[in-house]
Amino acid sequence: MIGRLNHVAIAVPDLAAACALYRDTLGASVSEPLDQVEHGVTVVFIDLPNTKIELLGKLGEQSPIAKFLERNPEGGIHHLCYEVEDIIASRDRLLAKGARVLGSSEPKIGAHGKPVIFLHPKDFNGVLIELEQL
Repeated sequence: MIGRLNHVAIAVPDLAAACALYRDTLGASVSEPLDQVEHGVTVVFIDLPNTKIELLGKLGEQSPIAKFLERNPEGGIHHLCYEVEDIIASRDRLLAKGARVLGSSEPKIGAHGKPVIFLHPKDFNGVLIELEQL
């Protein structure tokens, strides 16, 4: 069902500092910040030859990564994103297997302009999983 790894998301307390670290220290190409109001985050993507790194910054105090950053003040890996061909079929299959989809379980549009859903980390060895439709 899952395809390739689309990105690894890292929550960061200071998005500008994280961008500078990846750009200036690691020599990475860093995208412009993109506010994702519906998701409560600002995202920056770092393209790698085989995947992407997504840096997540808080967008407002109600951001869903605010609690993560309270528990992990220096930041850390927040989620893994896998590609799927059909997000609705994938969601329905997962629900039938007992997995929990966060929120209303209806896909939202993610940072790449494609439908996404998130799966409860307690169902996947403590890892928050994002599925993104191709």
